[in-house]
Amino acid sequence: MHNRIKLTVKSVAGNCAAGYKVGDHFFIDGGLWIVPGEPPRFCIYALPALVPYLTAYCRETPDTDWINRKMELACPDNKNAVIFGLERVG
Repeated sequence: MHNRIKLTVKSVAGNCAAGYKVGDHFFIDGGLWIVPGEPPRFCIYALPALVPYLTAYCRETPDTDWINRKMELACPDNKNAVIFGLERVG
């Protein structure tokens, strides 16, 4: 069974080229689909930084799995970093 993951923008340092603001969010369904949230778009530059973690975070894991300690992920822009909070929903 794969989880639905909600990624919510927790902070934006500098100027996010994609226009993300705190509170913006989107979903990953079953480890396969990016589902628009608010706003209904996703930054293509953040995707390669997030995917390795999201594939692990979407799967069912024992409580001791390392991925369960991951609470946030960051986009790769170190000057204008967007921090995404992770949450399993549904």
